[in-house]
Amino acid sequence: MLIEHNLKFVTDFQDDHPITVQMLNLPESMRIQMLESMLKDLVAPRLKPILDEINAGGSYAILKVAE
Repeated sequence: MLIEHNLKFVTDFQDDHPITVQMLNLPESMRIQMLESMLKDLVAPRLKPILDEINAGGSYAILKVAE
């Protein structure tokens, strides 16, 4: 059985930056998908050693990053 967690992250853009304007021109669903993908690509590899350590003694539940 898998239980998916929902962690909330926010990305705070500088109001007057050109990238912020570009982001605002995208549909909200695309902004969210892009930022979540970038976050996962940046964070997941760094989490693996930590998750391996947490899961080392696991006998009934293993924590992992969902695909």
